[in-house]
Amino acid sequence: MTGSEVPPSFRLVYVPGVMPDKWVRVWNERHPGVPLTLTQVPAADAAGRLRDGEADAGLVRLPVDRAVFSAIPLYTEQTVVVVPKDHLVTAADEVTPEDLADDIVLHPLDDVLDWERGLPGRPALERPATTADAVELVAAGIGVLILPLSLARLHHRKDLTHRPLTGAPESSVALSWPEDATTDEVEDFIGVVRGRTVNSTRGRTPPAAQGKSGRGDRDGTRRKPAGAGKPAANRRGGTSGGATGGGGKRGRPRRRS
Repeated sequence: MTGSEVPPSFRLVYVPGVMPDKWVRVWNERHPGVPLTLTQVPAADAAGRLRDGEADAGLVRLPVDRAVFSAIPLYTEQTVVVVPKDHLVTAADEVTPEDLADDIVLHPLDDVLDWERGLPGRPALERPATTADAVELVAAGIGVLILPLSLARLHHRKDLTHRPLTGAPESSVALSWPEDATTDEVEDFIGVVRGRTVNSTRGRTPPAAQGKSGRGDRDGTRRKPAGAGKPAANRRGGTSGGATGGGGKRGRPRRRS
């Protein structure tokens, strides 16, 4: 490698609530020579980081600008309401917006839910700056907070609990990257999040994982085709040991009576 060459790397940003550990672990196993840099950013900043070239891809919350970014939806989160443990709604297994009609529903400035139809309940006099600030207000008995389940778990407190909220907006998480910057590393990470094996025919495969011929089974082990190395007559008779193939095992012809 000359002094002008830069070793390959992969920069991934992710938003609060997303747990990328399993994908990062698979990446490190498959690409030990390509370090992955992982950075958590506020949900509102993720698109800017990608647009400015500060990251190669991101685990972000939808929607994204499809004129600029490609995106692969990964999952949709359940929406919950965070309340003090002695709140009346804790007696129910799930909550409806009507159940919050008398509550002050906090609306932090970094909220990731799309409330086109408006929040349930009564609005607070001011919007908290962050979700963390809103959680503190819930603990102080100021109001309740609606957010994705992962964020409720992220900001868990012993004096608070949560219940599923029906009829509320949901948040979806996606892998996203600039459409005009689909690098080989991005293609490889797409394979990781989609659960492809190292020898999948879709996407790139590290040469070291392919073996000398570049061919292999799903578990990375090359196997001979059924019947390989056997005389043709033996192959027609089925497999040994009593196992039958898809066409069944041919027995000895019956003698006509």
